[in-house]
Amino acid sequence: MKKQNFIFVSIFWLLSCNFTFAATPFKEPPAWAKHAVWYQIFVERFYNGDIFNDPLPEFMTVADMNIVPPAGWKISSWTGDWFKRDSWMKNSDKSFSELLQYRRYGGDLKGVLEKLDYLQKLGINAIYLNPINDAPSLHKYDARNYHHVDVNFGPDPEGDLRIISGENPADPTSWQWTSADKLFLQLIEEVHRRGMKIIVDYSWNHTGTLFWAWRDILKNQAASPFKNWYNITRFDDPKTPENEFAYEGWYGNAYMPEIRKTNLKTKRINGVPYEGNLDENAKKHIFEVTKRWLSPNGDITKGVDGFRLDVAEQIGLDFWREYRAWVRSINPDAYLVGEIWWEKWPDKMMNPAPYTQGDIFDAVMFYQVYCPARYFFAKTDAEIDAAQFRDSLLFQWNRVKKSNLYAMMNVSSTHDTPRLLTDFYNTNRYKYHATINDDPFYKTGKPDKITYQRLKLYLVHLFTTIGAPQIWNGEEMGMWGADDPYCRKPLWWKEFNFHPENRNNILPLKAVYDPVKFDSEQFEFYKKLVAIRNNNSVFSDGELEFVLARNKTLVYKRFDMTTEILVFFNLEDKKQIFSLNGQYVDLLTGKKVENKLILSSLSASILKKLN
Repeated sequence: MKKQNFIFVSIFWLLSCNFTFAATPFKEPPAWAKHAVWYQIFVERFYNGDIFNDPLPEFMTVADMNIVPPAGWKISSWTGDWFKRDSWMKNSDKSFSELLQYRRYGGDLKGVLEKLDYLQKLGINAIYLNPINDAPSLHKYDARNYHHVDVNFGPDPEGDLRIISGENPADPTSWQWTSADKLFLQLIEEVHRRGMKIIVDYSWNHTGTLFWAWRDILKNQAASPFKNWYNITRFDDPKTPENEFAYEGWYGNAYMPEIRKTNLKTKRINGVPYEGNLDENAKKHIFEVTKRWLSPNGDITKGVDGFRLDVAEQIGLDFWREYRAWVRSINPDAYLVGEIWWEKWPDKMMNPAPYTQGDIFDAVMFYQVYCPARYFFAKTDAEIDAAQFRDSLLFQWNRVKKSNLYAMMNVSSTHDTPRLLTDFYNTNRYKYHATINDDPFYKTGKPDKITYQRLKLYLVHLFTTIGAPQIWNGEEMGMWGADDPYCRKPLWWKEFNFHPENRNNILPLKAVYDPVKFDSEQFEFYKKLVAIRNNNSVFSDGELEFVLARNKTLVYKRFDMTTEILVFFNLEDKKQIFSLNGQYVDLLTGKKVENKLILSSLSASILKKLN
């Protein structure tokens, strides 16, 4: 094969970084954010550290929404076959997918504390917790209250309920610290002691129907002092036998009533930023909750380091500007990342620019760069070549204020998406027909060898590109799973022995089983990539230049005043030979490379130039 010399493309982009660790200017992200390696934890499925706080049916019940665990319900086996129906499922007329919402495995905050050593071994320095506010659901986006941790995440659920019942939730001066709250504060302290950061997920767009203000409205109707908190379209007429009470729930979901939008200056359309705010009194409560967790007992060193903000485009920009000002007035170094996702599903994602100009968020969950990455690195129906991938990245990067770009949370998989291995194993468009509910033949079992190879190439990109990489808990263990709720299996901890999983899922076919266990090879690969990023600051704040983007070959350079690193990807069906100028060390293998690099098909290399 002929040697292929470097071709410097005419389209390239240089990014400079002037970050310091001095006090963070209001319009800039905190300096630590660009150095983050994020690990996202879904507490209920992470690790059961305390079996004595496991949920009971009454904690999960929302009677007026007909959310009631089936008769005989009990905690599910952590190590059981995900697709095998629990005994309490068998007599229910609900679908398998519906019944999955009732499963609980007992994950809690003690479990997170017990696994911090594991996260440090992996190299993680920033934790993002899915909602931990008190709520009846699995996902916790249907809050009973915002200002307390879920009672089943702490050591004394019954005692915590008594504490909560003795408060006036509308009066912050009456708020107490429950045992679950105190355990969370302990977790924050331990995370900080280890030099790590921690943020927590909140949805200020809606509550659950068990939320204390909503319960007052149900009881007192138009006489409730909280009646303006929500989008209520009609109150019940006590003079009629019918219940005329009507309101707006998030995306039509009645069990999550929306907080009322006010001062609408532009039309509110899902997926499009709009000027508007939230009810003033609801906003005051949200601000008090925010302060409680940012500065518990007036000490910001004991509080969270920021917030991940759910369905952020559902709330007006005026609120978010005020919210940023409030957060930064408490902790100038706090980090705000918004969920800015679909403008029109499944074909068009939102433009993050309105949210990353310095007045709202420090970052968004950057799905916008994962989507083209999948179409380049995976074998899909929407496959693109290297030049198209490069241009897609440039397009997205150029929409974002440069300082914010380095602080972006580069998500690939989350609680809302298929797991990476499964996403790479299937050929569908991103998040389109990605569950067995939409497509019973969607592949949910252990992927083939090619999928693992392709995923490793993507992971090399994730940890060497611009922005902060994120890991959805369990990806480093080699877990697979379709879109929500199938991506929310309990984690495959090394010390557990798991039942094999039926790769034919719920199909009426002959059962074929895959062994389920912690994948040490995947873990070590993630660990290596995390270490490469953590040990080479050029990946966090250096410039990026595309060197070659042709067919299925991609090369880019990360560099600063002292360091040069070349990142190569060969997705061709034959080996590629690259000429080199100087001596390099391959950070993946530790081997020295000089004059030329021979890269086999479906492989990558990270070459650091030696002085």
